[in-house]
Amino acid sequence: MSDTPLAPPAGVSLYDARPFFEKALQYGVQHGLINQAKLDDIARSAPKGMVQIAAYFGSEFLRPELERARDRIVNLVSLYLEDSCQGDLRRAAESLRDHSFLSRSKGGSDMLKRLIVMPQTSHFGMNERQEFSDVHIPQLAKWTLRPLADYRTELARRSHAAQLMEAALWLADDLGLDDDELTDAGPEAEAVIRTALLVLSTGHTEMPDWRALGHIVLKLRQRHGSDASALRITVPPELPAPLHPVVEEVRQSLLADLPKMLDAAVPIRKLFQQTPAFMGRYFWLNSGLAEVDQHERSASATWKKITAGNDDEPALLTLFLSVAAGSPPKTLLTDRTAGTLIRKIRKSGLNPELATQYIQAHAPVAYQADYLKLWHGFLDEATTTLTRDVDDGIQNALALLRRECHVKAS
Repeated sequence: MSDTPLAPPAGVSLYDARPFFEKALQYGVQHGLINQAKLDDIARSAPKGMVQIAAYFGSEFLRPELERARDRIVNLVSLYLEDSCQGDLRRAAESLRDHSFLSRSKGGSDMLKRLIVMPQTSHFGMNERQEFSDVHIPQLAKWTLRPLADYRTELARRSHAAQLMEAALWLADDLGLDDDELTDAGPEAEAVIRTALLVLSTGHTEMPDWRALGHIVLKLRQRHGSDASALRITVPPELPAPLHPVVEEVRQSLLADLPKMLDAAVPIRKLFQQTPAFMGRYFWLNSGLAEVDQHERSASATWKKITAGNDDEPALLTLFLSVAAGSPPKTLLTDRTAGTLIRKIRKSGLNPELATQYIQAHAPVAYQADYLKLWHGFLDEATTTLTRDVDDGIQNALALLRRECHVKAS
C-alpha cells in the first residue's frame, strides 16, 4: 500500500466557517495587499469600536457585553465587505486597505438600519414612514449577529413590499389621489394596483368610490358578458421601469379574478364586500357623501314605490300604523282590512318603534322630523282607542281610522 495521502475528491471543497472579514484580511496579508501598518491600525481601532458598540447596546463595563460586541463588530464588517464586494476577497481586502476598520463597521450598521426602517408589509395602514430611532435599537441588536444570507432574504422581502407601495402610490397619483390620502385610507398596495389597472383599462381617470367601482364592473358585465378574455388589462407604459415586474405580478392576479368579477349571477356588492376571497382585494374611496347619496336614492325608490305619490297625512298615518302593527305597508285600507288591522293590534299589540324605524330608513331625510311628529301625535290620541276600547267591539276604533287614515268603504 502507498503511503501517499489521498487527495480530496474532485469538486469537493472544505467549508470555511470563518467570518468574511477574517478571510478577507488573511487574503490581503497573503497577497501583499495589507501591510503591518494596516494590521496595527485595525488592532488599535477594533477595541475602541467594541467599547462603543457595547455601550450602545448595553454596558461597556460587563464582560459578556464586550464579548458580544466583538462578535457584532466582526459581523458588521463582514456584512459590509461581503455585500459591497459581492464576495470577492481581493476587492474586500482592498476595501480594508483603503478605508478604516471602523468605517467598514459603520457601513454594516448603516445597511441594517436602512433595512429595519423599510416596510415589512405592503399594507399602508401597517407601515409608518420613519427614520431610524432609539425604538429600533432592539431590532438592530438582533440583526448585528445575523448572517448575510438572512439579511439578503429579508432585504428581498422588504424591497418587494416597498416596490408594491411605490407602484400603488404612482398609480394612485395618476388617478388623482395623493400620498397622504392613500396613507390615511390604509389599504393593501396590491388592492390599489388591481383597482387602478381595472379603472385605467376602462378609460376612467379617477380613483373610484364604491358607487363608481360598481358602475365600472356593471358596464363590463353588460359589454363583455362572461368573456374575460375580451377585456384588455395592461401595465401603463409610463410606469417607471423598475416597478413593472411587481405590477405585472398583480396584473396576473387581476386577470385570474376577472371570470368571477364578470359573473352576472353574483351581485356586485356581495362579491366585493361579502365574499372572503374578494374582501380587501380591491380599493375604493370611502366617500361619506357618496354613501349618503346612495342611501337616499335607495330609500327614495322604496318610499315612492310604497306611497305611489300619496303623501298626505291620512295616507302617511295609514302607512305608519300598518307597519307598527306588523302588517305589510299600505297607504289605503278598506273597511274590511281596517277591521282586520284593529283586531290584529288588539291581539298582538302595537309596536310604534317599527314605524319610527321605517320612517328613518325610507322616508326622505328632509321630511323625517315632520313625519315622526305626525306619527307621535297620532299615537297620543289613538293608542287607547285602538288597543283597549272593547265595550263597543271595534266601532270606535274603526271610526277613528275612518277619520284619521285612508279607509275606503267596502
